[in-house]
Amino acid sequence: MAAEPGSVRPGGRTARVRSAVLAAAGDALAEHGMAGLDLADVARRADVGRTTVYRRWGSVPALVADLLADMAEQSLPRVETGSLLEDLLANARLVRRTLVDPRQGALFKAMIAAAACDDRTAEALHRFYAARIAEWAPCVDQAVERGEVPPGTDSHEVVRAVSAPLYYRFLASGGPLDEAVARRCARAAVEAARAGVFVSD
Repeated sequence: MAAEPGSVRPGGRTARVRSAVLAAAGDALAEHGMAGLDLADVARRADVGRTTVYRRWGSVPALVADLLADMAEQSLPRVETGSLLEDLLANARLVRRTLVDPRQGALFKAMIAAAACDDRTAEALHRFYAARIAEWAPCVDQAVERGEVPPGTDSHEVVRAVSAPLYYRFLASGGPLDEAVARRCARAAVEAARAGVFVSD
C-alpha cells in the first residue's frame, strides 16, 4: 500500500510539499483567520494539486494540527546560561518576539480562537504548548540542582508562569509587550520559585 503524501522521504518531494502547504496555511491563517482557511486556497497558494492536499490532510482541523506540530518541531531550543533568571528571561523574550511579530502573532490569535470552538484544534494547541514547556522545564530542574530554588519545584509550572502574563496582555488586556514586561515576567517567576510557591504538595 502506498504511503501517505507527506509521511515519507524526509527532504524528498513529500517533505517539500508538506513544507509548502504548511507555509501557505500559516499565511492564510495570519491573513484571514480560521474562518478564511480553505484547503483549495491553500493548495493554490502552495502551488500543489488540490487532490494532494485533500488526500494528505482532508480537513482544516487536520491541517491546523499538522501546522502546530511543525511549529513545535521548528521552535528554537532552550537557552542554558547557568542562571535561572537568565534562562527564563530568554524564554520570556522568545515568547514576546513571537507574539509581537505581525505574522506569528496573527497566526497564534487565529489558532487560539479556533481552539475555543474546535476540539481537534484545541488538542493540537495543547500538544504544541506541552512540547514547548517540556523543552524549557529542564532549566528549572537544573536550578534545583544548583540550589537556586527549593527541591520539589514544579518546573512546568514555573515556565508557565513566565509566559502566562505575556499571553494575557496579548489576548486580553492589550497592554504593551516590550522588553521591560519580559524582564518583569521572568523576575516574578524566579522570585516566586525561590519562595517555594511552585513546590508540589
